[in-house]
Amino acid sequence: MSEDFNMSMRKFLKQVGVTSQQAIEEALRNAGDTTGRSFEAQMVLTIDGLDMEHVVTGKIEGQP
Repeated sequence: MSEDFNMSMRKFLKQVGVTSQQAIEEALRNAGDTTGRSFEAQMVLTIDGLDMEHVVTGKIEGQP
């Protein structure tokens, strides 16, 4: 793979990670005390022009 490809991929994935974490933290703050609760999470990645859908699932633990 080319260096341009690798750089654009890394830049996109960093943006996804940072903005997703910020959105999750804000949602947890807005929810109030979520101690002892867990939340099922799902991230769906699609790319226009490619026949691709990638789904990642997981669990996020609440916080006081």
